[in-house]
Amino acid sequence: MADSKHTVGDLRQLQALPLRLKIMLTRQRIREWYDHWDGQVYVSFSGGKDSTVLKHIVDSMYSDVPAVFVNTGLEYPEIQRFVREVKAGKYDCFNDDVDILRPEMRFDEVIRKYGYPVGSKRIALNIEYGRMAKNRGDMRRYQEYIHGVRLGKKDGNEYIFMPVPQQLMPLVDSDIKVSNRCCDVMKKNPLHKYQAETGRKTIIATMACESKQRADGWMKTGCNAFESKDPKSKPMSFWTEQDVLHYIKEFDVPYCPVYGEIKMDDDPELEGQMNWIDYLGCYEPQDRLTTTGLSRTGCMFCMFGAHLEKEPNRFQRMKVTHPKQYAYCMDKLGLREVLEYIGVPYD
Repeated sequence: MADSKHTVGDLRQLQALPLRLKIMLTRQRIREWYDHWDGQVYVSFSGGKDSTVLKHIVDSMYSDVPAVFVNTGLEYPEIQRFVREVKAGKYDCFNDDVDILRPEMRFDEVIRKYGYPVGSKRIALNIEYGRMAKNRGDMRRYQEYIHGVRLGKKDGNEYIFMPVPQQLMPLVDSDIKVSNRCCDVMKKNPLHKYQAETGRKTIIATMACESKQRADGWMKTGCNAFESKDPKSKPMSFWTEQDVLHYIKEFDVPYCPVYGEIKMDDDPELEGQMNWIDYLGCYEPQDRLTTTGLSRTGCMFCMFGAHLEKEPNRFQRMKVTHPKQYAYCMDKLGLREVLEYIGVPYD
């Protein structure tokens, strides 16, 4: 199954399985990956809740699989502290073999050379490439990247570029550098170097529910991309965030305290409702959990998706919870100017 192509229906069926069956399938995918590479694998460990669950599963199966954490300097201090605690052997349920890598460039150097991560990876790329096209006088390409005009056919199918959203259009003609290269420089490059030096292949905790790009990737390769140019195992692809939270609660897994407490969601809009999962006509109720702290971690100063958030958004929360980091990113890194350009509140 892992090597075949899949459909949206396949994904929905797997996502609708009970957690206990998802755990069994995930362990099977991990075992297949481990055996295929003769144990020369590693866990990409960000310190976030998803990769913490992945590490907990892998460590329950093998004692010789290291974890790798890339300390970009952009992680929440609680994340960095939690990773150091895991490495120091504070938690018996985790293997303490954790390698900590650092990128060759700092974030301030990346944004000076390439630009700010804003909008999304695709939007930032379109703005950067659209500007380049305009500078060389190629207005057709400029229109394609910025306004999403139809290009024609590719592989027999008509396709278009995703236009830059109206809210982010002021960036296009501004002097603010915009790029999607930050993640490549600060996270992917150190991991690629590690893989080249050790020969180990990665296991990552990405899930198809997080984005269309990740869902499309799973449908193309399955969980274990053995034949890809950059082989990866994504054994939790068919999990949801609710699965992650329920796993942590059920197995009492230590996790980074920046998320706060995991508890029942008492959102009044959900009161009296069940989170039903439709699986081949059968319905299974599932208690909905939420976190009292952050719901996602990632890089503190990344602006991808910030224009879509409701208030208080990530920067408004950061001002309260992490005032030192807030002042640095606003005043030293220049995020204030960028956020003002796109109308994202930050105070």
